[in-house]
Amino acid sequence: MEPDSAAAAFRHAVAGLEAGQEEQRLARPELSFEDEPPPRRLAPYAAAIAATVLDGENEIAWGKFVLLFDPAGQDGWAGQYRIIAYVRAELDPEIAADPLVARVGWSWLTEALEARAPDYAQTSGTVTRVVTEGFGAKQDEAASTGFELRASWSPAARAHGTPSLSGHVAAWCDALCSAAGLPPAEPGVATLRPRRQQP
Repeated sequence: MEPDSAAAAFRHAVAGLEAGQEEQRLARPELSFEDEPPPRRLAPYAAAIAATVLDGENEIAWGKFVLLFDPAGQDGWAGQYRIIAYVRAELDPEIAADPLVARVGWSWLTEALEARAPDYAQTSGTVTRVVTEGFGAKQDEAASTGFELRASWSPAARAHGTPSLSGHVAAWCDALCSAAGLPPAEPGVATLRPRRQQP
């Protein structure tokens, strides 16, 4: 693919990403979006956005969505595009201790993808439970437990080569909101209640 054609294809894909973001901004008023600096070394073209789930003024979950484009493709990709998604939320300690929480957390993403963007491939990722404890000047702060999901997958390209990204953005937002303990946008997606901020 010629450089001008590649740049035009990526601009078209980014327009789809922005349209998907705007759809979610209207559908999910609890989400606050912002542009994020994209990674520079993973692919020749990249774009990124971040989203925060707010409960009043409290941030209860955060996520990042990265779109990568390499006209030559890369090993492990099913095509020229790759999506990287990140989700982070605090959980109650007893929920974080549940041995099934990682499996449930992964299902938030996969079920959302099946519902919103079933034309995906090569899913990969991890779910991590994080315990944060303070020491020194922070030793009196209560320990917190969190959930982190890191995932990547390849969107299927349409006939003209550019994937439709609105469903992929929606699936990421669904997973983010599920991690935050919000009611699912689609029936059948399990949610866990997050650890609430102390007043």
